[in-house]
Order: sequence, then C-alpha cells, then structure tokens
Amino acid sequence: MPLHGVGDVERKSTMPYRRKDSPYWWVKYTDASGKPTYRSTETTDPGEAKALEAKWRLEAYQQRQWGVQPEHTFDEMMIVFINAKRDEWLSLERVKYGVQRLQPHFTGIPAEKIRRSNVAGYIEKRKSDGVAARTINRELDLLSAAFNYVRIQREWNVQNPVTGMSLKEPEGRLRWLSRAEAVALISEAAKEQKSPHLADFVRLALNTGCRKNELLKLSWDRVDLKSNYIRLEGENTKSGKRRAVPLNEEACQALLNRSRFREKYCPSSMWVFAHKDGRRVQFMQNGFQAACKRAGIVDFRIHDLRHTCASWLVSAGVQLPEVRDLLGHSSINMTERYAHLAPENLKAAVSMLDRLRSGYADRLVLKETGTTP
Repeated sequence: MPLHGVGDVERKSTMPYRRKDSPYWWVKYTDASGKPTYRSTETTDPGEAKALEAKWRLEAYQQRQWGVQPEHTFDEMMIVFINAKRDEWLSLERVKYGVQRLQPHFTGIPAEKIRRSNVAGYIEKRKSDGVAARTINRELDLLSAAFNYVRIQREWNVQNPVTGMSLKEPEGRLRWLSRAEAVALISEAAKEQKSPHLADFVRLALNTGCRKNELLKLSWDRVDLKSNYIRLEGENTKSGKRRAVPLNEEACQALLNRSRFREKYCPSSMWVFAHKDGRRVQFMQNGFQAACKRAGIVDFRIHDLRHTCASWLVSAGVQLPEVRDLLGHSSINMTERYAHLAPENLKAAVSMLDRLRSGYADRLVLKETGTTP
C-alpha cells in the first residue's frame, strides 16, 4: 500500500523502495523509540540498501531491548561519505580506486573501533607492497576526510585515527619536455585516428598549464576567443577557486581546431573536447601513451604536460608568483619546485653581496684615511 509523505510508490513493507524525489533507495523501519522511521540509504545499489536496512533494523532492536548503541562499519562510512561528496571531486574514479585500496584492510570493522594501530598496520602493508609514500598519503587523506565528515556532519561518535599519521614524502617527481620533444609528441598525437582530439589537447595543455580535468570539463560557454581567455569555475579546479587563463596564439589555434570539429560533427555539444556524437571525452590514456612511444618519449604522463608549461615559463624568466597564478596553485610553495630552472635570478641575488662588500670596503678606507666622501 502507498506510504503517505514518502512518495507515491507501491512497495513491500520490508524492502527498500524508491522515491520520485531521490536517486537513492529508502527504507522504513521501527526506530529505538518504537516510531516508524523513513530513511535514505544514500546508495543506488539495491544490495547495499538491503544490507543497510537489515543492519539498522537489528541496531534499533538491540537499542530498544538492551540499550546497545549502534555502530557504523567502515563500509557504511565510505558509502555515506562518497555519496555526500561525489559532486565535489574532479575524478570520482580516483576516489573509488582509493577506497578499493583501503577496503581489504578495514572492511567490516566498526568505524568507532578503528584505532591508530589499525592505520599503522595499513601503512606497513602498503609499504611492504612497494607503494610510494605519496600514494599512501593520498589514501590516508581520503580515509581522514571520511572520518571528519561523519564526525562533524553526521555527528557520529568517532574520532579521527588518521591525524598525524602521514608519511614524509621525498621531493616530488618533475618531468618535462624539451621543445623538440613537444613538437614530436604533437605530431604523433595527430596520427591517433581514434583520438582526433589528442593533438589539440596536448597543445592546449602545454600552453595553458591546465590540469587534465580542467580541460576535459571545459565547455564552450567559458571560452572567449575574442579576449583570448578561458574561464575555469571552482567546481572544476583542484583548489575550488575560479580562475581566468589567458590564451596564446598556439592555444587559440588548438581551440579553433576544436571549434571546426564541433561544427562538422556535433554542433549542439557543449564540450570543447567531445566525441563525434557530442559526448564529453573522459579518457585518453591509451592514445597518449601510444603517441609518446612513437615519439620516443619515455617516463612521461599526461600531468607532466602541466609541469612542462611551468618549466618553460620559469626558464624564460617569468616570476614564480605569476606562474603560481596561471597554474592555480594554492600557495607559492607548490610553484617553488620550478625555482631551480631560473638560476639567473639566484645569480642576481648573490651579486648583491659583492656590491654590499664593495660599499663596506670603500667606507672603511674613507674612515681610516679620514677622507670625506
């Protein structure tokens, strides 16, 4: 029979159900006080929804009968966290990959009972698997964010056992292309028939320093070829802050190529990087690596196009604060990794010591001889 106030749907009383105003499965059960409760499972997976319903029914019964306070498993915590934050991430697939690494170690454990010793055990296991400190830290960041979310936003009675557990990271990897390598890569990328967008993506990344998802999620309404700018909104940037990125001649040419492609194949598509059917391009890893291999470029990733742009700018004498603003770094510390590419700036700095020493020597001579300057 229909349930009043929870959606016009027919359902069995002991099964999860769908509401017209929600993408998730909902359940009805009697809570600890004996009152009917309608609750979203915050998952679109019917299996997960059934499991959560059974868990909540048991917890409510135990709380009514024996005063046992409910616990929340690691798995439940991650489901709640991911579904609440999925629209804020640039790459949901990367987040899910991180959860897959955490799950074998923490699955089934109540979040309230996860201690620093459990986290330390996870760290040692990942280190023994040969995983880099930076990768482990990104996984710990995800776990820490989940604990903070359910503790603050859902008022779960949990502490964050990840605080202060991050590993010391070695200096980050920095790989960039020479001008000749970049020309070769663009040439080979243009030969990728299954990825007609690849060469223009490489050119735009090299000349704007934008991240992969900043470009792949770029829509035509944020491209201004009259003023030679693209606008990046906060939901598509890693820092969460909008920024305007100027376009040089090479970047404009890449966008004009994309515009001609759009006019020919998918004039109604909103995406700068689109397939012929208008769908947004989301993956290009295989084509990119194939182009790198043909160009003789080794140990090079898509994100290294961004490093290349920054390296070229600093080597050309552009000041670090300007590079920071262009790339959208949250602080100058991120940009300082490129400082060694401008040794002329350091030479100018230390030359000041010579001038100071010379001035001091002159004043000393004047003082000893009693000469007035």
